[in-house]
Amino acid sequence: MRGATVTVVLLLCLHRARCDDGGAAWNINRTDLGLAMNFWAELRELRDMVIEHKVELNHSTNKMEFLQRENAVLKDKLCSVENKMEELKRENADLKATIGASENKISVLETKIFSNEAAVKELQRENTDRELVAFSVGLTDVGQTGPFTTDTTLKFTKVFSNFGHAYNPVTGIFTAPVKGVYYFRFNAWDARLSNVLRLRLYHNSKIVTESYDVNDAHGYVSLSNAFVLKLEKGDVVYMVLRTNTTVWDDANNRTTFSGFLLFPLTSER
Repeated sequence: MRGATVTVVLLLCLHRARCDDGGAAWNINRTDLGLAMNFWAELRELRDMVIEHKVELNHSTNKMEFLQRENAVLKDKLCSVENKMEELKRENADLKATIGASENKISVLETKIFSNEAAVKELQRENTDRELVAFSVGLTDVGQTGPFTTDTTLKFTKVFSNFGHAYNPVTGIFTAPVKGVYYFRFNAWDARLSNVLRLRLYHNSKIVTESYDVNDAHGYVSLSNAFVLKLEKGDVVYMVLRTNTTVWDDANNRTTFSGFLLFPLTSER
């Protein structure tokens, strides 16, 4: 390409020089002709190279535009991925916060469970250590008891249950083995015309209640009552049949006496 350029320059200079000599005709020798032919050949080659470079330049331009478009698409995708990453980070932070809150709740629940388990074990231990006190007894199978000339303690001789052996069927007296709150209940029945059924429940020497009933036209009388009493250890509870009255019991267990410890009390209560 440089040779062709030089040749063009020389020819132009020669042409200018000939023209300056007054426009005289001049002849081109063979050497000049060869140079001219080479010039045109190189000129064509130069033109072809220019065209080729132009095509390559257009191709490169198109490729550059394609790459720019691809780059823009990739930038958009990168922005989208970055946005998604930010969203995932926020979701991950929220999830961590939720997990942290759940772990705190689980920790609180575990603490409550452990506390409840400890309380249950304590109750179990207290129940194991607690005095078991409960009795249920019937009067007799012989029928009528009484009348007596004085108030008489009833001896309930039919023992259905006597946990803790706090009730004595020989004396008819219940003795509290521990300080606590106790429940007592009694039922009585009689079947004799013109008769009054009259019973007393005693706590030590104190009358808790006096219950009575007068027989109806068929000669049947009955009564029942119940109390919750606070007893000290060693206190006694028993039933008394009043003077000149009677009570009846048989295999049907019509006259009964029952009681049990509701809960013990500490010495401070």
